[in-house]
Amino acid sequence: MSQLSFQPLLFGGDINVYSVARAFHEAYGVKSIAYGRYPSFPCHGSAIIDYRVCADNESADAFRKNVAEVAKEFPDKKILVLGCGDSYVQLAAHCKDQLPENAIAPYIDGELLDTLINKEKFYALCDQHGIDHPATFIYDKSMGHDFTLPWGPPYIAKPADSVAYWACGVHELAKVYICQSWEELLAALDQVYAAGYPDHMVLQEFIPGDDTYMRVLTNYSDRNGKVKLMCLGHVLLEEHSPHGIGNHAVILTEHDEELSQKIKGLLEDLHFTGFSNFDIKYDQRDGKYKAFEINCRQGRSNYYVTGSGHNIAKLVVEDRVEEKELPFEITKNRSLWRMVPKKVAFDFTPKKYHQEMKSLIRAGADHHSLVYEGDASLKRRLRVWKNHLGNIKRFEKYNKKPQE
Repeated sequence: MSQLSFQPLLFGGDINVYSVARAFHEAYGVKSIAYGRYPSFPCHGSAIIDYRVCADNESADAFRKNVAEVAKEFPDKKILVLGCGDSYVQLAAHCKDQLPENAIAPYIDGELLDTLINKEKFYALCDQHGIDHPATFIYDKSMGHDFTLPWGPPYIAKPADSVAYWACGVHELAKVYICQSWEELLAALDQVYAAGYPDHMVLQEFIPGDDTYMRVLTNYSDRNGKVKLMCLGHVLLEEHSPHGIGNHAVILTEHDEELSQKIKGLLEDLHFTGFSNFDIKYDQRDGKYKAFEINCRQGRSNYYVTGSGHNIAKLVVEDRVEEKELPFEITKNRSLWRMVPKKVAFDFTPKKYHQEMKSLIRAGADHHSLVYEGDASLKRRLRVWKNHLGNIKRFEKYNKKPQE
């Protein structure tokens, strides 16, 4: 089928949206339509995105209305509806049967999605499928300060329901709390519930090791619930600023057959469809990979998959529009992905990775989500340069350089 047979429609306004739009533009030369709440970088003003601002974008009514408008605008095309944040994915899953006939939302049903994105329920599924995860305690607000944990500090605290958590609208809340003492943990819990968060908090044992012990696994499951692509990323650097904590900054693709097959088994047993993304950490104490969570979507660092030679837009188009049978692939080639300038990548990653990073850069197997010659007006290049400078400042402020 020609590129004219479909129109990508993305929801969100962040780097996740831009990376997906870039994948569509690279593969098909098509301009994606994106609805976001604010006219913000990197999507607003991009040459590869028709960016539309909708203040109440996260309401079900606005979501259905926006999809209907685009479906009417392109009556002869398949509208590929992709959420690029948890709230949008939840809307797509719950509303997919209420969308126009020419709209395709490649998601599982809302009930299964709600189960998976709730960390409490996700860990129960991991136990059933033999997937390791950190020691976990589910905290309820009614417990107050009257509870004990079978492990010592540092303690990790994060919401069981991240959609409800961010719906509180309190900017002071952290994505994840890393508490160095019992008192710090109690203060974090008090802050979260004072903000109006209604659900459980997940308290976990801290797995030792710096950013380089982290892994990210991105998968695509076809319309029949069969996994077709798995791409494992070895995280070399993460953000440590309060709002960006845990966001990937540098990734090196790698291959681990055993881990991939375990996750494949879970996804296919669930009859999962569409993109999934797992946050994982290697525990040096017992040599096991421990799963933290599943995102029922491509992650914000999804360009590491496209950059490795597996364009994520082509997967969706070939599966859902062209209805091809895709081969099953686990990425084996090495490539480097960055959301930061080279200076930051080398300053804040351990030296033992630098030789391979340099080799991949020389070989042209190095990609930055925002640096794209298909979207390189002078104004755009200046804005990306400003982003580079912001990253240099932020990493100097919040990250520690490795001791070697």
